[in-house]
Amino acid sequence: MIFDRAGSVVYSEQLEHEQIFPRAGWVEHDPMEIWRNTRRVAAAALAGAQLQPSAIAACGITNQRETTVVWDRHTGQPVYNAIVWQDTRTDDLCRQLAGDLGVDRYREKTGLPLSTYFAGPKVRWILDNVDGARDRAKAGDLLFGTMDTWLAWHMTGGVDGGLHITDVTNASRTMLMDLHTLQWDEEICADFGIPMSMLPTIHSSSGVLGSLRTVGSLPDVPLGGILGDQQAAMFGQACLEPGEAKNTYGTGNFLLLNTGTEPVLSKHGLLTTVCYRLGDEPARYALEGSIAVTGSLVQWLRDNLGIIDSAAQVEQLAKQADDNGGVYFVPAFSGLFAPRWRPDARGVIVGLTRFADRTHIARAVLEASAYQTREVIEAMEADSGVPLNTLKVDGGMVVNELLMQFQSDILGVPVVRPVVNETTALGAAYAAGLAVGYWSSVDEIRENWAHGGQWEPTMPDDERARLFDGWNRAVTHSFDLA
Repeated sequence: MIFDRAGSVVYSEQLEHEQIFPRAGWVEHDPMEIWRNTRRVAAAALAGAQLQPSAIAACGITNQRETTVVWDRHTGQPVYNAIVWQDTRTDDLCRQLAGDLGVDRYREKTGLPLSTYFAGPKVRWILDNVDGARDRAKAGDLLFGTMDTWLAWHMTGGVDGGLHITDVTNASRTMLMDLHTLQWDEEICADFGIPMSMLPTIHSSSGVLGSLRTVGSLPDVPLGGILGDQQAAMFGQACLEPGEAKNTYGTGNFLLLNTGTEPVLSKHGLLTTVCYRLGDEPARYALEGSIAVTGSLVQWLRDNLGIIDSAAQVEQLAKQADDNGGVYFVPAFSGLFAPRWRPDARGVIVGLTRFADRTHIARAVLEASAYQTREVIEAMEADSGVPLNTLKVDGGMVVNELLMQFQSDILGVPVVRPVVNETTALGAAYAAGLAVGYWSSVDEIRENWAHGGQWEPTMPDDERARLFDGWNRAVTHSFDLA
């Protein structure tokens, strides 16, 4: 995506890449396909906008944060497919690492519970299960990175001097970084059996990291910023002060609350994470509620059941039902993330009768995103002591009017959408632009935020309570199924 000084979209290109499911609970991507697609969309966006590379002030990267790749530093070839954040194959390993100390063994240092969600256990799995990988890693031949690191290494030269780097937001999702020092923790890496030589150098989210060399369409453009996708959306939504929050509706849903310059440990099932760091300024932190399956549930309806032909059709189908007909869909395909953290949960559809049809299932698919968001918001309010009065939203699903109205109804507060829905990409652009002085300060970012739509709650309180009670009962049916 190419943005101008006003934060408006000049041009965009996108390509869908393959979702690989080798067995139940396993989710993979082909890192080489993503690298090829990156080059293709960069070239196509420049061509579509009729711009020369010299017109681009800086480049920023944003990425799915925990998705993990290990590759050979001499050949640039991955030793295994990227293991995606939703993948649950490391469940037994996480239990083993937890031992008698439990899932919170590393929470004080990392802000995270031991979970299949994070990158560290995925690296360990690759080293344990790919022939020769551990020996090659010990010899210093293998590199690890989340997808930002994989792309930055290739974009800045690859085997010919590519930079092995990441930023504080992505590093905070590995379970290997100390939240307080913002450096890799040698003790945790030793417990995980991960050689320090594999790890990228941790940088701020905004700052000139190097120049692009191998993306043919962007020679010599500065790489000015890296932000994990949800932190990038916070930046794009201008949630830059403590107490400001946003919810991104993508493959999963991610609600973040800016908590300022001190990390706040959650007592209600949320994650503590780095929100962003600009240059040499102190890092900003956030509380986060991560929901594994929201937009990907619509993909599942399309790809696995064939009930719809495109993601956009789910709203048309759901509108044909006046209500959910008593049907609830709990999409615990990868277990349940915040605030319940139940890796034993699996997806269920409950409340089916002969009356129920595909319109009710489509409606239940959309409502699941809103119910799960309310769960996370209630946990966030309990941790912060601050009641939510407005929810800022972004991401691909916020064009769905039915979902946004139901979200407002089930929360009982207004829901507000910006003009630019893809705030994740916009946040990465802001980080890069600040690094080179294209924007002079974060004040310009605040001024750029523009109101794009708003939904007000219209549902009676008793109906809101009845529906949410039904959801909570449905969720209990998903437990102990793994």
